[in-house]
Amino acid sequence: MATVRAKFDGRVFVPDEPVDLPVGYELEIALERSPTSNGGETTKTALQQLAEAASKFPPNPDLPRDYAAQIDHYLRGTPKRP
Repeated sequence: MATVRAKFDGRVFVPDEPVDLPVGYELEIALERSPTSNGGETTKTALQQLAEAASKFPPNPDLPRDYAAQIDHYLRGTPKRP
């Protein structure tokens, strides 16, 4: 099953992106509300906003590869965990 985001223009559903289907192809559409703001624009969660902001910065090549797994070691100087 594929998910397609679309907006309802009052008469038809208009997909946000192109859909690769032949003309006349019949579908059954199950409606699920998305969190929306005024005007029908999708509201981003705080985590989505944070991820979007973080993606604008280049990765730091000086960080160790195990930084996330060994965060206490690098921040507080505790021994590394196995």
